[in-house]
Amino acid sequence: MGGSKLRRYGSTGRTRTMCLAALGVVKVATPDQIRRLMCPGTRDAATVRGGLKDLEAERLVVSPGNAVRVNDAGVRVTEKLWTLTAAGLDAAAVVLDRPAREMGGTAKAAAASGAKHARAVTDVLDAFVQTPPEPTQPVPRKNEFVRTAPLPEPVVRPAGLGPLAAWSTEAVLPTGGTFLTPARGSLRADMVFAAPGHDTVPLLFVEVDNGTEGPPVVADKIERYRRFFARQVPTGTGNGRDVALWRTVWPDTGRDGFPPVALVFTKDVGKVAMQNRMREVGALAREHWRGEWNGDSPTPGNERPDGYRDYKTAVPLLATTLKQLAAHGPHGPVWWRYGHPTWQPLTDALDNPDDYRAWAARDEARRAAREAEHERARREHAERRRALEAAKWTCPTCSRTVYPEDGLTSGGECGPCLSYRRRAAAEAAQQQPAPPPTGGGIFGRRRRT
Repeated sequence: MGGSKLRRYGSTGRTRTMCLAALGVVKVATPDQIRRLMCPGTRDAATVRGGLKDLEAERLVVSPGNAVRVNDAGVRVTEKLWTLTAAGLDAAAVVLDRPAREMGGTAKAAAASGAKHARAVTDVLDAFVQTPPEPTQPVPRKNEFVRTAPLPEPVVRPAGLGPLAAWSTEAVLPTGGTFLTPARGSLRADMVFAAPGHDTVPLLFVEVDNGTEGPPVVADKIERYRRFFARQVPTGTGNGRDVALWRTVWPDTGRDGFPPVALVFTKDVGKVAMQNRMREVGALAREHWRGEWNGDSPTPGNERPDGYRDYKTAVPLLATTLKQLAAHGPHGPVWWRYGHPTWQPLTDALDNPDDYRAWAARDEARRAAREAEHERARREHAERRRALEAAKWTCPTCSRTVYPEDGLTSGGECGPCLSYRRRAAAEAAQQQPAPPPTGGGIFGRRRRT
């Protein structure tokens, strides 16, 4: 990324634009965070620092505080935190093509206190966006060792969820009042991804969990998300109909129900402790993500009744860790959708395999099976009829049509004729006189002597 002699620190217009865009979204960040978010192909943050210092000279950014982090070598590093001035907000609004009223505040107070949560939000955003590294030419600096070996190839990053301009932070979600004057109990979404027409997720709300709040507090946020999503306001057309308040600001999700909410846990507390925390949050917020069960009546034979869950008033709640998200990207199998049995890619996690669609598919399969059984029985019946018709004959006695059955001889008499003949024979046998008795006895003839 070549330098420029028009500015004291030699930054290019592209560098300054990237700095304004990054701070316009995340509000506060260190130079290294901006580098990873906007130009991860650069060797270090020197290029970004030069851009920030040139913007500072133009009074568009300011550094009101510092942050301390531990680098990969285990060394504590102190870095400046940068944020926009009021004029910088206007400049960033132009870069991001957003109305200035949607840019929010300057976050000076957060930067002055170290901006721990804001820095975590920036790290999460970087893991979501996954900006592809591009090979760049570092700015030559005085007394710098001349590199003779070629620069290493940029690391290939997984697919991200972007662009950066589709993201915003600290979005007001009024459960009462207005967006400008929200009522008490309203909340702010840490991050919002809004991209109308996006194939996977046109709208996604993200909460970043640093581990500083207990599971009940996190679960309470989900309850307030649900209240905000359920809030209705008049359409203003005079037709007496209401519309969801969130639909007046953000695009449709493309599916029934409320927009999805993703929880990203950033504190590395170990696999077991993290799973326990995720489960506890899910258990406390169950009524808000579970959906309403609609079951069929029990079937004969004590079979398990079928049914489906209605998610129209439920919050699709997903969870992951920053470590997984950074390693595999938002489209990898890093999402645990509450109510689903395993980790899934984003598309599968957003699906509802037990909703009405799935039940309707099963019901259609059952209907098709019943129709197939009826068709099979009809074919078997027709085949039997054809076989009987082919084997029929005419009774030689009464000229009736005779069909094969047990006890009949092909070509012989029909059943009624045979029955008549048997009855006649039986009756004739009964009418014949009994044979004379034989032998002696007191009534027998005496033998002559």
